Amino acid sequence: MTPNLRTSYLGFDLRSPLVASAGPLTGELDGVRRLDEAGAGAIVLPSLFEEEVVEEEIQLNRALEQGADQFAEALEYFPAIPRLDTAFDRYIDHLARAKDLTEAPVIASLNAATGGGWVRYAELLEDAGADALELNLYRVAGDPTEDAATVEERDLALIRSVRDATTLPLAVKLSPYYSSFAHFAAAAVDAGADGLVVFNRFYQPDLDLETLDVVPRLELSSPGELRLPLRWIAMLRPQLGAAVSLAATSGVHSGRDAAKALLVGADVAMTTSALLRQGPGRLDAMLRELLAWLDAHGYESVAQLRGSVSHRNAEDPAAFERANYRRVLRSWNAGAAADGPGLPVG
Repeated sequence: MTPNLRTSYLGFDLRSPLVASAGPLTGELDGVRRLDEAGAGAIVLPSLFEEEVVEEEIQLNRALEQGADQFAEALEYFPAIPRLDTAFDRYIDHLARAKDLTEAPVIASLNAATGGGWVRYAELLEDAGADALELNLYRVAGDPTEDAATVEERDLALIRSVRDATTLPLAVKLSPYYSSFAHFAAAAVDAGADGLVVFNRFYQPDLDLETLDVVPRLELSSPGELRLPLRWIAMLRPQLGAAVSLAATSGVHSGRDAAKALLVGADVAMTTSALLRQGPGRLDAMLRELLAWLDAHGYESVAQLRGSVSHRNAEDPAAFERANYRRVLRSWNAGAAADGPGLPVG
């Protein structure tokens, strides 16, 4: 019998545990269509950035008002200006068209810069028909006058404000850089998050040695990056309970990677980089790899697999914590490269 791939995420019954996370493919209608055909359980649209919407609105207002002070008497001769689309208009148009292409949940992603912006756009995205909302918390805490508690309370306050403003299922995409991540994760759930997405990839700036400019450099993820989400989901699953949705993201490149995420307790595994490298059809191949692994290891369903190697259920729970550090350092055998015993690397 073919294993059952259905899973639950944010209250939705998904056909598969592989979710197409925010990226260029989900920002294109053809990409959405092909991801749907490949079997994506859900589709997360690229983030709507408040700064982009506001900047476009400012530029539009400047263009419309140009010359008004100098030629006020001529304003009555200006022809009617047709409605001009903003970044937000284009976003909700894409959202509506994407929903027409798939029966899978279409999740809007939001990255705002002000407290009012988070609330305003969350409400508008709900009105536009988003099935769920993912808050993309991307904050660089670089102000030395703010302590960790202040930074974290600001993030918790915005989660509470969005939760109060919308009835949409709410996922929060977190970074691993909170001073006590397990405590903050629980606080985010208490603030109203229905699910957590771990982890947000922080893209670091680079330097151009010729121009000395600070430039963006996009590097796609590698499978090794999955280890950090694996560790934390394994520890969070028993702490937060089954009612909280957990999504693993960063480093999911194969069906075996997805199996690892599910084993430690994730409800879904999100992927983008693998699909950008190999195309949307890679998702179908990943699902077939996952099915083959489940079948080979005697699992009848994703539900049976989920969480069976979480921190609580693992044969060696300490392997997710400090013991892993010691074992990893001793796993490199210098004797493989030169005569002599291997030494710990610190």
